[in-house]
Amino acid sequence: MATAEQIKALLKSHADRDDTRFYSLAIQLAAKEARKGHTKLADDIKNIIEKSQTSNMKPVSSAPVQLKKVNSGELQGLLEHTSHSVRLNELVLSPEIVTRFEKIIFEQRQKDKLSRFGLAPSRKLMFVGPPGTGKTMSASMLATELKLPMYTIVLDSLITRFMGETASKLRSIFDHIAQTRAVYLFDEFDAIGAQRGAANDVGEIRRILNSFLMFVEQDNSDSLIVAATNHPELLDRALNRRFDQFISFSKPDQPQIAELIERTLALFDLDQVSMSPILDTAAGLSAAEVTQACEDAAKEFVLHNDALVDEEILLAAFERRKSGKSLFNY
Repeated sequence: MATAEQIKALLKSHADRDDTRFYSLAIQLAAKEARKGHTKLADDIKNIIEKSQTSNMKPVSSAPVQLKKVNSGELQGLLEHTSHSVRLNELVLSPEIVTRFEKIIFEQRQKDKLSRFGLAPSRKLMFVGPPGTGKTMSASMLATELKLPMYTIVLDSLITRFMGETASKLRSIFDHIAQTRAVYLFDEFDAIGAQRGAANDVGEIRRILNSFLMFVEQDNSDSLIVAATNHPELLDRALNRRFDQFISFSKPDQPQIAELIERTLALFDLDQVSMSPILDTAAGLSAAEVTQACEDAAKEFVLHNDALVDEEILLAAFERRKSGKSLFNY
C-alpha cells in the first residue's frame, strides 16, 4: 500500500489543484503496486486515472494575462503574471529566515489592526543571495500565503528593450502597483540598482536608479515589493532606507540538504541509502541544484532500475551536478 509520504504528496497535489503532479504520483503508485503483484489494484488505479483525465480535459488558453486596461498598452511584455502555489512549510530555509517570513505574513494579515495605530506592515523586501537559494520561490510563497497575485518584472529585459524611456516605464509599473494589490518581484535587481559613481557607471542607468528610488519611496500602496539580486555588493547604499527588510539567503547546510533529498525523493524508499557520502558530495550546491540532482537520479531509477533506489546512481547524479557547477566557478 501507499506510504505515508505518498499519501501526503497525493493529498497536497490535489489540494493545490496540480492535476499533472497528482496523476503522475498516482501512476507511480500504480506501478509500485504492480511490482508487488497487486495487479488488480494497479489496473483499478490506472482505469480511474484514465477516466478522470478524459472527463477533465479542458482546452488550454495561450492568451496572455490581461493587465488593467489603463496600463495594458504600456506594460505589455514588461509585467508578467506568475502562477504560484508554494507554502512556507514547503520551503527548506534556515530557521531565522522562516521566523522572519512568519512575522512578515502575520503583519500583512493584521495590516488593518496595525493601521489603527499608525503602523504599517513590512512590504518592501530585498532578497539577496546566490542563485538557486530560494529567492524567487520565497516571493511566490508570500503570494500564496497572502492569497495575492504575483507579477514579475525582469529589469534587464526592460532596460534592453526601452533604453532611454525606462523611467517612464517604471512609472507605469508603479501605477499598477498602486492600483492592484499583489506581490511584485523585481528580479535581477542589480541591473538597475548598482552603485552610482562606480567605474562602469552608465548615465542612463543612473537616471533609472534615481527614478526607482523616488518611486519606491513615494509608494504607499498595499502591495508587496520584492527586489532580488545575486550581487548585493553592487547595490547602491541609498537602497538601504528604501526597503523595510533585507533578507539574506544562503546555500543549504547538511541537514537542509538531507531534508531536500527526502522531500524530492518522497516516493522512493531511501532506508538503505547511506547519506554521508551523498551529503559530502552535495556540499556547496544550492537548494535548486540539490533538487535537480535528485530529479535526475529519480528519472534513472524509474527508467533504468525498475523504480528502485540505487545509491551509486544518486551519488553519480550529485557528482555530475557538482562537476557542472565547477565550470562556472560560483
